[in-house]
Amino acid sequence: MIAGEASGDLHGASFLRALRELLPGVHVSGIGGPKLRAAGMECICSAEALSVVGLPSTDQLRRFWRIFNQLKRRLKENPPGLLILIDFPEFNLLLARVAKRYGVPVFYYISPQIWAWRERRIKVIKRVVDSMAVILPFEVDFYHKHGFEVTFVGHPLLDVVRPALSRETFFELTRLDPTRPLIGIFPGSRRGEVLRHLPLFLETFFRLKQKFPEIQGVIVRAEGLAPELFFVEDSPDLKVLRGYQYEVMNHASALLLASGTVTLEAAIVGTPMVVAYKLAPLSYFLAKHLIRVPYVSLVNLLASKPLVPEILQKEATPARLAEALAVYLTDSLKVRQLKAELTKVRRSLGNPGAAWRAAELALELLRKHCARSTAAS
Repeated sequence: MIAGEASGDLHGASFLRALRELLPGVHVSGIGGPKLRAAGMECICSAEALSVVGLPSTDQLRRFWRIFNQLKRRLKENPPGLLILIDFPEFNLLLARVAKRYGVPVFYYISPQIWAWRERRIKVIKRVVDSMAVILPFEVDFYHKHGFEVTFVGHPLLDVVRPALSRETFFELTRLDPTRPLIGIFPGSRRGEVLRHLPLFLETFFRLKQKFPEIQGVIVRAEGLAPELFFVEDSPDLKVLRGYQYEVMNHASALLLASGTVTLEAAIVGTPMVVAYKLAPLSYFLAKHLIRVPYVSLVNLLASKPLVPEILQKEATPARLAEALAVYLTDSLKVRQLKAELTKVRRSLGNPGAAWRAAELALELLRKHCARSTAAS
């Protein structure tokens, strides 16, 4: 199993637990993070070693190639019964080619976003992927149009995004005031994202506080990020929390988010949000010319309209972001309408249990491969 990013580690761990329930004693090795390791996967190397945003450096490319060659040797010398790939297309589609060469069946869980850019990859997928489980409803039509049948299993976040603490308990634990509006601040899950977004988001918060003195804020530090990145001292009005991300979403009046999976998590919870993102100039230039979808956030893509503001690159200024957030603090009708639309987005994601349905598909492919191998021998 290859999961090269934090989201892949999260969903891969749920998938692996389901697979081990369906096939007790199965041995899984590969690339993953702390959640997959905790779920029982033997890690050949950590997902953190492959994490990158934007264009990779020369050192990162060398590391990718070294790890790729290590996996290539394993596929040749000790081929597994199944190769399970989770998103991460730059690496995984190369590895799928190798697996096909050595007769290893390939199961892809969580499609690469080829509907957003590099659509020509569909030719590679059709050639090297035996079965695919997708988690976004519009992906079924996209692949069908290209003559490749996939199975929609629902979105795995539906099993994960479950705020547990009541408002009273959460505010008591965090020493915040439950009677005042809360702004949730999510600057990103990677070091580079935090460095780009946190100063901007802090300035936005303090600008907003000038207009709304009663607000308080929580900055969520993603798992795996060093505390030193979050150069903010706790105060009665602004705190840094590790964990409690779904409680923050659930009890906040509004969220300021760096674009990513977190926007879909916020939609599932149903909290109004403003989405922002900044990239290095060259990376943004390339993305702008390659990406073929009208929105950057999954929320707006699923809704097929601009439900929530997306404020990007040079447009992402403290003034613009604070203005967008202020709407949620002053316009109750707008908030009610947006929450109703977010409920529709949530319903479009299917039902809980995606990991189980995906594990059943993977097991079906594995059984077919074993049957063919037995028949051939």
